[in-house]
Amino acid sequence: MTEKDMFIQTWEREFQTTLKVLKAYPTNKLELKPHERSRSAKELAWTFVLEEKVFCNGCITGKFDFENLPQPPATLQEILTEYEKSHEQMMSKLKQLPEENLNTAIKFMVAPKQMGDVRRGDLLWMMVMDKVHHRGQFSVYLRMAGGKVPSIYGPSADEPWM
Repeated sequence: MTEKDMFIQTWEREFQTTLKVLKAYPTNKLELKPHERSRSAKELAWTFVLEEKVFCNGCITGKFDFENLPQPPATLQEILTEYEKSHEQMMSKLKQLPEENLNTAIKFMVAPKQMGDVRRGDLLWMMVMDKVHHRGQFSVYLRMAGGKVPSIYGPSADEPWM
């Protein structure tokens, strides 16, 4: 199995798990903000869409656009619809990327106000890991909003395995 194949399998599995967590969120609690410096639940949910678009397009084109990001739509259903549509589009683009491109370097942030050469494949893996991180944050929001936290990597209090 190639690195690209392994990445695609992992990304798809994590996408499905994230989708399950997002779908469990109470739709009437999108404005929940656990702390003044935190994003709202709606903004955090929208992050999953934006991250895939920015990172996948950036890894393919070599240009990362963090400036022209669209605002989240009004409802969770619209976010879910866009997430599924966007994921399918980004997955299709990535599948067309030649395997050898994963080992080429592109410019990306490596420290505050510092750019450096980073391997495209490493950036794609970073995207998945960052999405897992944000999903962990979102599962806390889900609990705070009164929703039931589904099984992610194992049982949860709301979805025990025994």
